[in-house]
Amino acid sequence: MPIQPAVIRHLGQAEYEPTFAAMRAFTDARQEDTPDELWIVEHPPVYTLGLGADRGHLLAGATSIPTVQTDRGGEVTFHGPGQVVIYLMMDLRRNKKGGKLYARQFVNKIEEAIIHVLAAYNLAGERIEGAPGIYIANGPKKGAKIAALGLKVRGNGCTYHGVSLNVGMDLAPFTWINPCGYAGLETIDMRSMGVDVPLADVQQALANELVNQLQVAEPELT
Repeated sequence: MPIQPAVIRHLGQAEYEPTFAAMRAFTDARQEDTPDELWIVEHPPVYTLGLGADRGHLLAGATSIPTVQTDRGGEVTFHGPGQVVIYLMMDLRRNKKGGKLYARQFVNKIEEAIIHVLAAYNLAGERIEGAPGIYIANGPKKGAKIAALGLKVRGNGCTYHGVSLNVGMDLAPFTWINPCGYAGLETIDMRSMGVDVPLADVQQALANELVNQLQVAEPELT
């Protein structure tokens, strides 16, 4: 069966909880021939907790922002205006041009997409072993986190949740948590690194790069 083109949906600004419910509903209903989808969204301020998250990582100040328990992996993270969020509704068991994907390869390719997008804006990103996400690779902010991953892979190989990249945000809410469970981890955005770029430009760049890395055929825009 030929690969159906991925559908890229621009959801605009949307509350987290209805979007979370929609991801699960889409995944529940999808069939073998359902095209993969990438959802681009910008959320109002919200903390989300992974399945194994420790609420002790919510610090003083965090009570001013809603907190939602999710079914993704990982710890606590923050979503807010000025951040690219892309949710990946994919079937990893499909034969794509490069063959089937496994969860570890899936994460690696998502991280590679972020690194490529940052490089296009002359920012160097890198992985840190054992800490999913992308971090600033050099300079005075080396080690600061600029992108986070949180994924759910069901037993049938279908995925949801996804990736966030900080573009131009109020970074204060990150200081009210231990981001991804790491006390004292600095979180940064592209604007603080000297790159002031429209959010929509980075949304589209990351979506295109994810399609390229994940080999989900050419996208259809909706």
